[in-house]
Amino acid sequence: MQYTENAINILAARTYKGIGKAWIVKNLSNNKNEDEIVTLLNSGAKVDYQITIDDFDKKKRLIKKLINESEGFIDGVVAIGDDNFPPHKGVVNNSEKPIFLFYRGNLTLLEETNNNVAVIGLLNPDGETEEIEREVVARLVENGATILSGLAFGCDSIAHKQALNSNAHTVAILPSPLNNILPGKNKELANEIVRKSGLLVTEYLTDAKSKREMGGRYQERDRLQALFSNIIILSASYAKNDLGNDSGSRLAMGYALGYSIPRAVIYDSKKNSNNPKYDLSRQLIEEDPKIIVIDQNNMPSIITKLMSIKPKIEKAQPSQQGLL
Repeated sequence: MQYTENAINILAARTYKGIGKAWIVKNLSNNKNEDEIVTLLNSGAKVDYQITIDDFDKKKRLIKKLINESEGFIDGVVAIGDDNFPPHKGVVNNSEKPIFLFYRGNLTLLEETNNNVAVIGLLNPDGETEEIEREVVARLVENGATILSGLAFGCDSIAHKQALNSNAHTVAILPSPLNNILPGKNKELANEIVRKSGLLVTEYLTDAKSKREMGGRYQERDRLQALFSNIIILSASYAKNDLGNDSGSRLAMGYALGYSIPRAVIYDSKKNSNNPKYDLSRQLIEEDPKIIVIDQNNMPSIITKLMSIKPKIEKAQPSQQGLL
């Protein structure tokens, strides 16, 4: 189990009411000792008592206990300020920046030099959608891409499996702790990703306490899909409509736009114009003239273009603490 004292300090600080991502980024990005952290917490936390070193240490011991109980499911934890904390892509508000990650597998797949491409989409693609998505993923990995997705059914699973079938690496970003893979039926796919030198990563150590919290975690997962990718590609998805059709893909593509992460869609105007599973693709093309459209005719040249895209990368300040 790999983690630094810095990571445990940040996890403990995050448990106090009123301490969010923006506060952590502003105050703890460059490594503080316990005395400094407790002083800052007494100014920033929304609690009606004086936080002490003993109180802070109790929280740290509980977090270490939970992490160590997950050994076998978690290889380690990294936090902002750690030397190996992955840099995110794009232009991001402090309140949306990742501040810690639990991981299993090859964390180097999130390094700056890795060419990560997110491929996402709906849960129930048809055969034609699956076929062209597999072709796109196969060409991407031939050109050196690592495929990133969310381990969901449908397009996410297709992307992960095609990467594995092409003997390439893939990264799965999860809305759940690593000892409770969601969806449960993809647990074996998750294990295969790790066996083949891929990576599982999540922001969560424990299960969600409610359906509402779980819904928020899916949205946070969608945000990370954008933040850790050089470009995000939509395979297919419904647009949000009055019938209740919607998908996390819409959120992920929206996050990417907000963060200035390049976006692409797989879409053939002749074949897909009347298919509701491509409604979001059509909507995005109409709204954004900069969006890149991939079809079977332009695929080779467009994928070469995609692989040359390098979005802005923001690095955190490293800490000076060694691994525990």
